[in-house]
Amino acid sequence: MLKSLFVQKQNSILLKILTLATIFFTLASIIALNRYYSFYATYDHGLFNQLFWNSIHGRLFQGSLSSGNSSAVIFDGKIPSLSYNHLGQHFVLDFLLWLPLYALFPSPVTLLVLQVGLITAAGLVLYVLSRQYLAPTLSVFITASYYGANSIIGPSLHDFYESCQIPLFAFGLLLALEKRCWWLFWLLAALTLGVREDAGIMLFGIGIYLVLSRRYPYSGLILCLLSFCYIVVVTNILMPMFSNDNSRLYLTTYFGQFTKSQHPTTLELLWGIISQPQVVLSVFCNHLDRCLRYMLGLWQPLAFISAISPSTWIITSLPLFENLIQNSQNANATSLNYHSTLPLAPGLYYGAILWWSQHQQKFNRRLRRFWLACIVVSLVFTVASDPHRSLYFLVPSSLKPFVYVSLSDRWQHAAHVQTAIQLIPQKASVAASEEPLSHLSSRQAIVQLPSLQFRDEQQRVRDVDYVLLDLWKFRRHLTSPAARHRLKKRHLTSPAARHRLKITMLRLDRALQQGRYKIIAWQDDVLLLQKGSVTAPEALVFWSSLQDELRSIGQGGLSNGCVDQTCRR
Repeated sequence: MLKSLFVQKQNSILLKILTLATIFFTLASIIALNRYYSFYATYDHGLFNQLFWNSIHGRLFQGSLSSGNSSAVIFDGKIPSLSYNHLGQHFVLDFLLWLPLYALFPSPVTLLVLQVGLITAAGLVLYVLSRQYLAPTLSVFITASYYGANSIIGPSLHDFYESCQIPLFAFGLLLALEKRCWWLFWLLAALTLGVREDAGIMLFGIGIYLVLSRRYPYSGLILCLLSFCYIVVVTNILMPMFSNDNSRLYLTTYFGQFTKSQHPTTLELLWGIISQPQVVLSVFCNHLDRCLRYMLGLWQPLAFISAISPSTWIITSLPLFENLIQNSQNANATSLNYHSTLPLAPGLYYGAILWWSQHQQKFNRRLRRFWLACIVVSLVFTVASDPHRSLYFLVPSSLKPFVYVSLSDRWQHAAHVQTAIQLIPQKASVAASEEPLSHLSSRQAIVQLPSLQFRDEQQRVRDVDYVLLDLWKFRRHLTSPAARHRLKKRHLTSPAARHRLKITMLRLDRALQQGRYKIIAWQDDVLLLQKGSVTAPEALVFWSSLQDELRSIGQGGLSNGCVDQTCRR
């Protein structure tokens, strides 16, 4: 009788966990897919999809979109190249694990479902990990905190990023540690390193914990040594074989305050941080409020237990430090909605598990209610933040003035974009604005506007065959002063965004005047251009009126300025 009751209770707990995972996976997948099909996916999703698409066609890790994001294009004004290898930017060897799946379903949608699936599966592993120490009910709360965290939901609804693999591999590694299954532990350590070149920072934190806790000091030392050597070898020897983008783009742009070198190595950067504590302190002080909000948001779903867990501080100290010391040019590093939070998840949740293992008597009804309230508040904040415009149909873009995009309006526009996309042959080369970019990225030759050229595999410069420009979000908000104010405030806040629009219009206007391209379709602010010399008169009238309207944004005009690629700076 007692055994039967125990089995029923266990089955009930398991059902709760599976229900949580199913709800998370279903809702996150639906929202992420709606975001994609309503054309809110951004440049990065197209970049990663093209990497996968090229890889299954024999061009491993090559991509013209990666090239468009390289220092050679951004800083030196070079033309994007089809043969550019992404491993010079990020060493993402684990992409090879998912190529068979992508080969079966070669679509940008596959990456979105894969990302949500990996993050969902990590929650199930977290529950099993929690059960090594905690009672079933407490383990359910730990898992619910994971699925209800802004720092987990936000990245799940974003474009595909390599970091979505980290929670699953890291939780699996910690579970293997508890089970003393060392072959699996080291295998998952290797897979974690293969996520990208800086994943070793998180592993290094786990190694420090194993040493300081004296649980497995020798394994911890080996893990620290392995992580450190991997980062040094990959970033200083292997990645420079492909390009200097990691040092020139990532290290210099985000950590340039610690080094004077234009091409710093990771060792030079590390020494610059260690030898300049005053600079580190200055960075913290300049962004103290942002750092505090970030950490409170990380701790909240776990009822702030992670804030008082020594294990959490040990494991998360290095990846958290990496996020906090990045300069203002990468404010996303301290945003709960971005992928940079995922390397912190193992330390946050494992540290909470270890703390509760010594304080289970404190898990009373009052604390349960507080914890549940923390999870609910985290969900409310997540919805209110509208991560990556994925909840645009629920949350207004602006309250003063009030600006709201309905689901029907956006899907009607999406239908017009899809109509234009269907006119572009699969093998044609394309230049596109950011919104339709990922939908067109399953091809070898694609660049982002304002680029109109690419360098083929024989290093010959060629014009793209088609140009797709989606101006819906700009023209839609030119109908009133209030809406125009919102456009300035939220869509064209950065000089780079203003400049991209200006240069795009200048280059297309010049190409039309020279007869290099003709407008073949225009509807609902979606323009499709094709190589050719005959444009219908009514299309030219529309183009002229469009330029006049865009000038009225008041962003310095669209008629003056440089048109060279170097203006992208």
